[in-house]
Amino acid sequence: MSDVDTTIEQEKLHENKATGNGISASADSASMSSNIESENFKNYENEEDFESTPMTPPPAPTGTNWGVCVLCLMVAFGGYISGWDSGTIGGFESHTDFLARFGSTSGSGKRYLSKVRTGLLTSMFNVGQAIGCFFLGRLGDIYGRRIGLIVASVIFIIGSVIQIASVKAWYQYMIGRIVAGIGCGLIAILSPMLISEVSPKNMRGAMVSCYQLMVTLGIFLGYCTNYGTKRYHNSAQWRIGEGLQFAWCLCMIGAMMFVPESPRFLVEKGRIEEAKRSIGRSNGVSPDDPLTLWELDEIQVVVDKSRAEGEAGWSDLFDTQHKILQRVIMGIMIMALQQLTGANYFFYYGTTVFQAVGMQDGYEAAIVFGVVNFFSTCCSLLFVDSLGRRTCLLWGAAGMTCCMVVFASVGVTRLWPKGKNGGETSQGAGNCMICFSCFFLFCFATSWAPVAFVIISESFPLKVKAKGMALAIVSNQMWNFCIGFFTPFISGAINFAYGYVFMGCLVFAWFYVFFFVPETKGLQLEDVDLMWREGTLPWKSASWVPPSERGADYDVDAMANDDTPAWKKMFGK
Repeated sequence: MSDVDTTIEQEKLHENKATGNGISASADSASMSSNIESENFKNYENEEDFESTPMTPPPAPTGTNWGVCVLCLMVAFGGYISGWDSGTIGGFESHTDFLARFGSTSGSGKRYLSKVRTGLLTSMFNVGQAIGCFFLGRLGDIYGRRIGLIVASVIFIIGSVIQIASVKAWYQYMIGRIVAGIGCGLIAILSPMLISEVSPKNMRGAMVSCYQLMVTLGIFLGYCTNYGTKRYHNSAQWRIGEGLQFAWCLCMIGAMMFVPESPRFLVEKGRIEEAKRSIGRSNGVSPDDPLTLWELDEIQVVVDKSRAEGEAGWSDLFDTQHKILQRVIMGIMIMALQQLTGANYFFYYGTTVFQAVGMQDGYEAAIVFGVVNFFSTCCSLLFVDSLGRRTCLLWGAAGMTCCMVVFASVGVTRLWPKGKNGGETSQGAGNCMICFSCFFLFCFATSWAPVAFVIISESFPLKVKAKGMALAIVSNQMWNFCIGFFTPFISGAINFAYGYVFMGCLVFAWFYVFFFVPETKGLQLEDVDLMWREGTLPWKSASWVPPSERGADYDVDAMANDDTPAWKKMFGK
């Protein structure tokens, strides 16, 4: 679209706002706001007109809206439930009572879990999450995000009951983990989705990152629980940790009674007054504030357009005209690469490194990594909205690549001077590896861990958001399953050389982000959709401006084309 066309459209839409119905921006009636948008919708001559924002948004309140922060933390608590499971299962598999009930007997009479059984008990949870994402993600579109999260919590409780009721059959425990995973899979879609739709645009990145922050808090406290229950000699070793999951799910259900529903869902269902209250609450203003009415108009335009196009099916994900397929592929790749960074490899292999320097207690080693992971994720809340999504991902991938090179190289060449079975380890090499393990986790927790969820929660239009996010998270969970299941076999065969595999994935991740992932910092969700539709190049996306803020010299075509050589694109600035 040319600059002249954009200017004409904005003038025409301003005229529609001013004369179409004679209603001011401060109207306090939901039907009035809806009528304005309906009239404007009829006056749009083409899709480009429809996508342009007709008004400059009123100024947003300054400062931090702490009330919204608390509400978003309540929604993000779903991540705590998932993290708690991840943090406890590894310890369960080391407890003597768990091994006695669900393990096999070796020739010497010792109880143990085979690599296959360990992989299944650990990783089938991810299969359950993939099932929940793919088949239940639409619950949020049908009944609302809040109701969907309540349903997910109930499903997780059912899975926990099955696990606690397991006595000797390991496959019963595995089935319980699959059921619990289904609930967590639904949470993984709806929690970031709801946060992204109720948080102000200037805080959205940090608020969505709170989901990953809660995951790391759950992991850390799960480690602490395992450390505290290891002194027991009965099923309390693992059933206490399982039982506490009931409390966390009840907290989640209770929190859903206080958080606002997604205004986009409410507008879609025609509940305009509730949508105004939700928007006002998110921005810290009254339901009749000009900012509330402006944002309501923005959402109404998009919802009316989606309604005119009809209900989305799975085939709509292959739409290339509006860049839907490109976004689906990007979401799948980003969530896959989040797993292929190798972060879970560190959590799995960390005990071996700590043992090399004399720390024999695996529970203590896990707590060290849990502390680093949690506090580093806290730092990400400061970076994601100030530096931007692309910058965090690019610097994170570069930092992790450097750490992985050192970690793998020292492990291969220095940790065991006389070979793995030589009975001698280098404490200096072990200390170096621990140091770079912590650096790696810092880089991961401040970038790819939270920002991947931010990206997928912002990139899809409302019409296909649930389906697009579902496929992205299915990708994440299936790679999580593969890494969790196959890592014991691969690391047993090639030891620390496994790190070079992840190093290659990290290098690929850097290039993928640079060429395919646009910047979405500070934009309304509707503006993100428009930026994609205009074909803005990712490395120019940080300079993209919404139509309502464009000057006469803004060139849309220049944002979508670039003849600069590739090396200058990457290193020219």
